[in-house]
Amino acid sequence: MVHFYTAIIESILTSITICCKELYQSIVAGLQTVVSDWFNGTVFMERPWPEAEKWLLVVVLGLEMVMGVVGNCLVLLVKVKCRGQFCCRYWLPFFSLTMSDLGCSLLIISGSLLAMLTGGQRSPWCEVVSLLKFAFITSSIGSIAILCVQQLIGMASTRSPLFVVMVTACSASWVTGVVFGSVPVVYAWIRYDPAEMLCAVFWENSYSDMLVYILCAFSICIFLPFLVIVFCSLLSATGCRSRWNSDEEADLSAVSPLLVASYMLCYTPFVGSELILLGRMDLSPAPDWLRTLSSVMSYLDCSLNPLIYCSNQNFREAGLALLWTRRRPSAEPVLTSITRNDVFHNYSPEISGTQQ
Repeated sequence: MVHFYTAIIESILTSITICCKELYQSIVAGLQTVVSDWFNGTVFMERPWPEAEKWLLVVVLGLEMVMGVVGNCLVLLVKVKCRGQFCCRYWLPFFSLTMSDLGCSLLIISGSLLAMLTGGQRSPWCEVVSLLKFAFITSSIGSIAILCVQQLIGMASTRSPLFVVMVTACSASWVTGVVFGSVPVVYAWIRYDPAEMLCAVFWENSYSDMLVYILCAFSICIFLPFLVIVFCSLLSATGCRSRWNSDEEADLSAVSPLLVASYMLCYTPFVGSELILLGRMDLSPAPDWLRTLSSVMSYLDCSLNPLIYCSNQNFREAGLALLWTRRRPSAEPVLTSITRNDVFHNYSPEISGTQQ
């Protein structure tokens, strides 16, 4: 009987060893391909856009990039320099969301804009953009989910275990995005997509690989935070909130429903294009117009969030006070010092008698 269990264990270990070797060989081959592309400077070219559509997209991307960079930089300045002028109890998810939006505006939108102007993207920038885009997507929805959880359970002290859990969850949203974004880069599934205006994942050989990757990535990085957002929103709508939310002072977290609605609206085309790809056995992508719309709408979310923050009156007033550098003159005189003057009057009795 002992020999029987020993044989089973040996067979299991042998199978695991073979699988690990195959996985290692695949990763090494993928890394060699990526490195060779980096040194060779592979250029991913696009099909030519019609001039009218090209310049229309250039204008739209330029506006989104300027709004995203300027708006999120101002948001960071207000959050750092004007912390005492508005109430923000849940600063961690707001900071993570702002950094994600700023990174997307600086790197991803600018990459798409340059690709439209130059006619393609060059390796390794192509792979970096593909990796970072998915990281920014997952960190954004993860930050919104953490904000909804904190708004539901209330403020936690920075020394409490609950705060440590929130920091870990926020970091995990970034790490999982980087991990799942690096898998297509390692396996060389990346090439330039002229419709999305950046490098994206293309499936040309195996439907099973595509199915496993999309299901795992969406289940862990997208669907799980989405369930958390829906669950917390329903509980908040039914009145199951912490006592911290009953304060009269308006907190910045009051804009969280707008953040959720904006994210869901802007990323609906992206989810739809991935579901269409998942349902096609021939591995053909979604229509070009839908992939272009998914990129433009996802970029729009980065530039809308600063405007959503400004819907909070206290935050808006703090931002205007930061930008308003001119000092108004004082309407009333201000007493600055007191000077004592001694006045001596000479009294003459003769003059006094004459007057009488």
